[in-house]
This record gives sequence, structure tokens and C-alpha cells, in this order.
Amino acid sequence: MLSISKLLPQGRGLSGVLLRRAPTIELDWDVRQKSRFDAVDSSGRTLGVFLARGTVVRGGDVLVTEDGSLVVVRAQPQRVMVVRPCAEHGSPFDLLRAAYHLGNRHVQLELAADHLKLEPDHVLGAMLERMHLIVSEEMAAFEPEAGAYAAETPGHAHGSSGSSGSHADRHGDGGHDGHSHGSHDHHHDHDHDRAHGHGHSHAHNHAQDPSPQDYRGDRDVSDPNDERPSADDAAGGPRA
Repeated sequence: MLSISKLLPQGRGLSGVLLRRAPTIELDWDVRQKSRFDAVDSSGRTLGVFLARGTVVRGGDVLVTEDGSLVVVRAQPQRVMVVRPCAEHGSPFDLLRAAYHLGNRHVQLELAADHLKLEPDHVLGAMLERMHLIVSEEMAAFEPEAGAYAAETPGHAHGSSGSSGSHADRHGDGGHDGHSHGSHDHHHDHDHDRAHGHGHSHAHNHAQDPSPQDYRGDRDVSDPNDERPSADDAAGGPRA
């Protein structure tokens, strides 16, 4: 039996050639959420996996054996309930509501824009159908969402080996996926004498003329053409 105690998330840092040549192993979610298990890879080798406690293995991860060879993990298709909104009687918002109620029950969920996946449960299936959702059982890989405090969500890594730097590094110097922030200087001049300087030239001309109260006390008494009421007018006469 080959011992394994090292995992490379999504094989980061490894060349595609190495990954294509490596033997594979198919594991369902019940096994992949354990840190210790035995398995047989596609080349017939028996593996004893001993990972750090709490480690979850995802499809696409790479295990490194004690002799330095690689084993690519595949998520084995398994029975899952797939939940979709009803196009006739519902809306995509129903999925959000369903995810909320399932989360309150601490149900493991795989989230997608147009469906949810969870392990089969006839009680939950009935509840979801009462919410006007379409529930079906299918064979598919199951990759439930990691907890909010997990080190990393599948497919959304920041700063791991093989990436272009840490999350802070990539955001801090303006490299955020190709659109430069620079030092967050968006050239907002805030010169209100120049139509607010934001590129959308609204010179604070609002739809309705302000009421007289908006100008109360603003009259220029030295200007005979200024007909706005002064503070004295508003108070009912000149101040004593």
C-alpha cells in the first residue's frame, strides 16, 4: 500500500502534461469529505490516504504518494437531487429562498446560478416541491459549497501556489484581472465649479425649481435685480 499525506489543491503548479499522464481515482462525496481512507487508483495501486484532519478532497485535486508519484482525483457521479425553478409558476428567486431554508437545516448544497444539488432526502424533496420548485434525481458529481470560514471555496482561490501572487498583491497594485485600479485615483476633481467633475456633467440642475424657502436669506441687497426674499423678508420685516 502506498501512503499519501500530501494534497495539491487543483494540481496548482503542475504542468498539464504531468496531470494527463497521472493515474486517477474516482471518489464520491462521502469518501472525499474524510481525511483518512483507502482506495485503488486507475493503475491498480492500493492507496492509504492520511491527510490533515479536516481536509476535504475535491474533484481536480492531486494526491502525492510517498514515492513522489501523482494521483488525480475525480468526483465520482452519485445520486443527487437537482432543484430547479419552475418556469411556469415560479422564478429564479425561488432558488434563493430554497437555499435559505436548506441552509437553516445545515444541508450540504452545491450552488449554481440555475439549480441546486443536494443528497437525496424525500422529506426535503417534498418541502421543495411545495415551494413550486422542480425536483429530480440524477447521477452527477457532487461538490457542495465549503463553509463560510473554510480556507477556500472550490474554483475561487486567492494566493495559492501557481497563482500570480496573493489576493492582496493582485488587488493592491491594480492588477485585478486586467482592469487597472492604480492607486484608486479615479480623478474625481470634486471641483464643483466645473459641473462636479465626474464625467457625467450634471451641474446640479435638478428637475424642479427650488421653492423660495431654499433661497431664504440669500438675497444680495446690493443687487437691485435680485428679487429673492431676504432673511428680513422671511421674518416679516427688517430686524431691529
